[in-house]
Amino acid sequence: MKKYFIQSSPFVVPTTDGKLIEEHHGKASTNNAEISIAHMIAPPKWSEPFQTPEFEEYTYIIKGKKQFIIEDEVIVLEAGQSIKIEKNTRVQYSNPFDEACEYIAICKPAFDFTKVHREE
Repeated sequence: MKKYFIQSSPFVVPTTDGKLIEEHHGKASTNNAEISIAHMIAPPKWSEPFQTPEFEEYTYIIKGKKQFIIEDEVIVLEAGQSIKIEKNTRVQYSNPFDEACEYIAICKPAFDFTKVHREE
């Protein structure tokens, strides 16, 4: 039995907002509930509702900029920067800029739609 797994066919999460989400490891792609690793591209002017996830989320920016509203603080990260957001923290992710933002997101435990708690 091999002690490794090379992911070359990530699960592409269906979206309606133009955002690309390719989950390489996680619940949807490899049935791993411990961690999820996803490559994402948020188009210009993209945003999603506030949420209060039951998991930690780490984000590393590859290209462009991404805005975070954490509690009441606005933070903008640029390429080469990363952030860790603790679980049970109210946050909104967006790209209000004119250029797409490419980034890696890691959730621990893995991203779970039933535990993200998005506001509508």
